[in-house]
Amino acid sequence: MKVTGIILLIVGILMLVFNSINFKTKEKVADIGPLEINKEKKHSVGWPVYVGGIVVLAGVGLVIAGNKK
Repeated sequence: MKVTGIILLIVGILMLVFNSINFKTKEKVADIGPLEINKEKKHSVGWPVYVGGIVVLAGVGLVIAGNKK
């Protein structure tokens, strides 16, 4: 339980620092013989800041609960 708490703590801090994750994907538009046309799309996955705080609190709770045993 302590290891899970530490992982949640680290993930929560990263969620507080970075509000979103951006990435790109390639999508095939057309494939005509030897000619191939691709389109690059940008995607963003975001979350509210309070979610990072909740994850940090859950991680701290699990670390404290793991130390009591």
